[in-house]
Amino acid sequence: MRVLGVDPGLTRCGVGVVEGVPGRPCTLVAYYVVYTDPEDDLALRLLHLDRSLTDLVAEHRPDAVAVERVFSQHNVRTVMGTAQASGVAVLAGARAGLPVTTYTPSEVKAAVTGSGQADKKQMTTMVTRLLRLPEPPKPADAADALALAICHVWRGGTRSKLAAAAQRARRGGTR
Repeated sequence: MRVLGVDPGLTRCGVGVVEGVPGRPCTLVAYYVVYTDPEDDLALRLLHLDRSLTDLVAEHRPDAVAVERVFSQHNVRTVMGTAQASGVAVLAGARAGLPVTTYTPSEVKAAVTGSGQADKKQMTTMVTRLLRLPEPPKPADAADALALAICHVWRGGTRSKLAAAAQRARRGGTR
């Protein structure tokens, strides 16, 4: 399974692509950070993000997209930009006909480190180890996007298979 993970952000949007199967180490395909200029008009920033994510989906042809779910922060302005970037990421996956799953930060941390309370340094260290990289992916937005992709391979892939099996059982088929 190839997964494109997105750590949404309006100024810096991390994108990571990995391949793998549940229970096995994943392999790095690529990672990026899409930047937009805070001085630019919001519409232009969202358009740039949309074009960049659409191009990356077309280039890497993932089987699924995993996006960090926006959670409430104290800074409403930051939350708004992150939510807008998240919507663009979800749309890029949906437009390509891909399943899109969102994960909370604590779900990703638990999947990658074993603790839902892990800090940025622990996350980056584990992503580096799990993908057997010679050095940590930088900036942290890229490492977070890779963590999202790993999380989906390990949790979402299994979740999708279980849901498909349950649906087949309800219909009485065993495909």
